[in-house]
Amino acid sequence: MTPKTLQRITEHQPRARVALSAALATGPSHAYLFRGPRGAGKAAAARAFAAEILATGAVDPDDARRRAMLDPSPHPDLVWLQPRGAQHMVEEVREKVIRAASYRPFEGEKRIFVIDAAEQMRDESQNALLKTLEEPPAFVHLILLTSEPAQLLETIASRCQPIDFAPLPVEAVEAQLSGAAEEVAAAARLSGGDVERARFLLSDAGRRLRANALEWRQLLEAAESVGEEAEEATRKALEEEAEAGVKRSAKDITDEAKRVGRRRRTEVLDLGLELVGGWYRDLAAVGAGAEETVFNRDRLEELRGVGLDPSRGRRAAELVEDTRRRLDLNVSEELALEALSLRLTAVTA
Repeated sequence: MTPKTLQRITEHQPRARVALSAALATGPSHAYLFRGPRGAGKAAAARAFAAEILATGAVDPDDARRRAMLDPSPHPDLVWLQPRGAQHMVEEVREKVIRAASYRPFEGEKRIFVIDAAEQMRDESQNALLKTLEEPPAFVHLILLTSEPAQLLETIASRCQPIDFAPLPVEAVEAQLSGAAEEVAAAARLSGGDVERARFLLSDAGRRLRANALEWRQLLEAAESVGEEAEEATRKALEEEAEAGVKRSAKDITDEAKRVGRRRRTEVLDLGLELVGGWYRDLAAVGAGAEETVFNRDRLEELRGVGLDPSRGRRAAELVEDTRRRLDLNVSEELALEALSLRLTAVTA
């Protein structure tokens, strides 16, 4: 029987719920890889799963479960490692996971180590973690969370039991948003099941991105602006940590902040292109008389006014996807977007 909290948290993730319930019933494995898109509920499921494991053998199971569910958790046998900046620090992985895994539980019978955004571990960290994954103490369980499993070394992934999470359904995303009904409906559909992305689309920066995505120069500027904001926020956070005693050189802080900025810029640029592709897909849907499938619900009148032939809309969406793939190969962004703009004009004119 699935514990009530885990049942509630995995309401929209039936495959994960079945796998985790079975693990609790038969005895959890030493290592798991929770993989799926951002916003799918991996972290919440990991916390609920860890709480059930820690409750086993505890003097007060309900209290152990309660403390494990808090974020951040005060339970001494639950270690939750999140990346600082763009990547996990090698020293933290070594100290807080690899070395700490050799210590017996402070309470109960188990220790849980969760590595959030595991794909952000450097190869050095991943290689160092291998032995712990291969031969952990019997009381240790590791849970790795990732939205980009391809970025993990195969040697890491192969030593973990995979737990798959699917994108959240539109209704579940909508339920976690607030705002004008039509805009919320559009953000939920354009998010691809990612609550964080949906919230971004409802922010001022997200609204600007939606409004300007069809103009390639403005799309680049919007991505650059968000990247600069992320870089500055990261720099400030790292400087505060350095002042609090975390050892980092000025160069380390600058390099890390720039990495975060570049990563965020790339994410927003890709999201912008996805919005462009979605726009043309919606134009094809409207032209085909399938308005109920439109994602941009709040721009339906504008879509109707374009009057694009469905076949042209579908072809335009294909060109956008081709450009997204090209950018993955590190081609010039400006040249790729300018070329896309010309091709879209030729197709839709």
